Amino acid sequence: MPLHARKRPSRARRFLAGGATTAGMFALACSAALGAAQTAEAAPAASTPTVYTVQPGDHLASIARTLHVPGGWQAIATANHISSPYSIQPGQALTLPTGSTPATPASSAPAPSSTPPSSGQTYANNLDGWIRHALAIMAQNGIPGTYNGIHRNIIRESSGNPNAVNNWDSNAAAGHPSIGLLQVIQPTFNAYHVPGTSSNIYDPVANITAACNYAYHRYGSIDNVNSAY
Repeated sequence: MPLHARKRPSRARRFLAGGATTAGMFALACSAALGAAQTAEAAPAASTPTVYTVQPGDHLASIARTLHVPGGWQAIATANHISSPYSIQPGQALTLPTGSTPATPASSAPAPSSTPPSSGQTYANNLDGWIRHALAIMAQNGIPGTYNGIHRNIIRESSGNPNAVNNWDSNAAAGHPSIGLLQVIQPTFNAYHVPGTSSNIYDPVANITAACNYAYHRYGSIDNVNSAY
């Protein structure tokens, strides 16, 4: 076989080897560039805190329920350094834990109105609405009780008047008159106040939930109460 015929495959192999090396380096460079671009696209934008402006009628439990706050009302209280009795005021800006449903930033929130925030469940401002609202909060806090049990005791204790005050019995003589829908004395209200509700003993929902919480711990349920308690 001629000599030049033997050299031709050698040169071809060198050329092919060199070409393969160049192509491989090019492919690696492209892969690196593509990986960098994908990493940049995958990087999440910096998250901003979710802020909610308290509206009239709000309490921590209702905000946590409405905005699906991870950790519930306790997480809101912790994030905002709110301690017992966990009272909040209309117009107050609350920082919500990560994962909450986005709310209107406090800086651009409208001025507080007399209308509760339109979200989820709303309740009438009457005895039926107060009881139903209280039952929703009780369910979230593991406090037993039924509509009929609460209604029956309210009618007996106050005839449905949230401003009722007993100024003649032994509690009144001791300086702690029974107050509100379920005629709760202030020390009992303070001890069994349900976090996230109003700290005002006259508030219908706060009064009901505190009384039902007390009845739960002493009688097992407000349903088991059929007389003065």
